Amino acid sequence: MTELAAASPDLYFDTIFAYQRAGALKSALELNLFTAMDEGAHTAEELAGRCRAPVRGIRILCDYLTTIGFLTKSADRYDLTADTATFLSRRSPAYLGGTAEFLYSPKLTGYFTRLTDTIRRGRLEDDTMVADENPEWVQFARAMVPMMMPAAQAIADLLGTQTAPMRVLDLAAGHGIFGIVLAQRHPQAEVVAQDWASVLEVATEHAHAMGVGDRHRTLPGSAFDVDYGTGYDVVLVTNFLHHFNVGTNVGLLRKVHGALVPGGRVVVLEFVPNEDRISPPMAARFSLTMLSNTPEGDAYTFSQLRRMLLDAGFRETTLHPLPGAHSVVLGVK
Repeated sequence: MTELAAASPDLYFDTIFAYQRAGALKSALELNLFTAMDEGAHTAEELAGRCRAPVRGIRILCDYLTTIGFLTKSADRYDLTADTATFLSRRSPAYLGGTAEFLYSPKLTGYFTRLTDTIRRGRLEDDTMVADENPEWVQFARAMVPMMMPAAQAIADLLGTQTAPMRVLDLAAGHGIFGIVLAQRHPQAEVVAQDWASVLEVATEHAHAMGVGDRHRTLPGSAFDVDYGTGYDVVLVTNFLHHFNVGTNVGLLRKVHGALVPGGRVVVLEFVPNEDRISPPMAARFSLTMLSNTPEGDAYTFSQLRRMLLDAGFRETTLHPLPGAHSVVLGVK
């Protein structure tokens, strides 16, 4: 009885009701609740007017968001926490709410409704995220720039200042922000962004909006099939290897190796769990995401990524953890 009395079902209930937390946050973003609060509405009545919803619904939503840490409450006044103001108000340059359009998409959430079947098979066998010309990647490209901007800036810092001309290949470029930031940092850098044609339209929009469109061109097609050419100083392989198995990745990295000049560098950005594969939590949990929506993807440890790079012909590899969940692995030809 002592052990039973000391046990708690809190973790079970927190997890089983997690869909409610996600639903509440999604609703708050869709109603622009956090932005309305940042603009001066603080009571349920004021927020109801700004969000165009009945007071009852807004009050209950705000109370719930307070219980899970997104808001604070004093008497009848609600306020943003510092984190909520920074990341969830549209007035903030660090606004992340747009990522919900991709992360809450029916396609992504739907994979978890059939997770048990996927686990029983050991793989996803149909309708995968790595299908050719998957339209979900267009939505990804439009939604994920704010989330990836800190990593893009960190990669530019790691590569350092260079005054000489630099050729950059941005593989599976998506939104294109990694190559675009390098072009902004290096006035003589030219970027070739590779991805599906529909996705590259978004990357091109971003390149022009950020002032580097004249040094940004596209290479449409599959990263496994198109001819990269040669003479690149840097190849960016960001958030890509986790979609595939080790053998497939080694083959891709050999192709990357052949495209680089001697001494050229490959930049691999990934969720990199520690060797125990259970820490840090977000990087470790990413393996389940890959199990759910790819046939053979995974979150790879540094030792695994290092082995892939060495097998592909790279002679040096270094690990650079970034703030948050990502790490960079640099390889030198």
